[in-house]
Amino acid sequence: MENPALGTRRAFGFLFICVSIAVGTASVISEIAYLNSSPFYYYAIIWLGIFGAVFGAGLAKFRKAAPAIRGRMKSSVSWSAGANALNAVCWAGPFAAIALFLSLYQYLILLGIGLGNLCTYLMIKKYSGADNREQLVVAAISLAAIPAVVAIDSSLFATHQDIAVMLSRILIAVAYAAGGAFALFRKGEKAGPVGFDPTTSGSLQ
Repeated sequence: MENPALGTRRAFGFLFICVSIAVGTASVISEIAYLNSSPFYYYAIIWLGIFGAVFGAGLAKFRKAAPAIRGRMKSSVSWSAGANALNAVCWAGPFAAIALFLSLYQYLILLGIGLGNLCTYLMIKKYSGADNREQLVVAAISLAAIPAVVAIDSSLFATHQDIAVMLSRILIAVAYAAGGAFALFRKGEKAGPVGFDPTTSGSLQ
């Protein structure tokens, strides 16, 4: 019988790989659309279409993985109000700030992905005792990419913000690919008692 924690980690690994493929593909195609002066609504079609295609192609796998993914996400209901609020701010705050600081768009999306995954990782570890290091990998790469992107944008793409934005999105794809690969290929932990899943159990909360 597969360790439930291992099954959950593999489910998130598959999810992260799909996110990586979708974000990377949509980023490149969006840049092509931009270079061809495509109408603004094309971007929505591109992103929705590619995410739909990627996740649709993996539908059978997602049906099997869905209970494990939902289980980890539901663990947040047992967090304190302050923990939930902090997690929401870490995820939504940088994205909301884009409306005020549009010129910092490419950095804010990396910040949002980085802080969001880092906060969720820490909260799950605190309240459930689970060490979901794939999220930590995504967070670390996203946050570490910010100074690199700032340096590259300032020197190489100062007059090409479209390329700078594409680069930041591709780095997000790289971060999720690394997190997904880590989750899928990381050696399994020792199995706990039958039926016990530290990503969802309330026994440590």
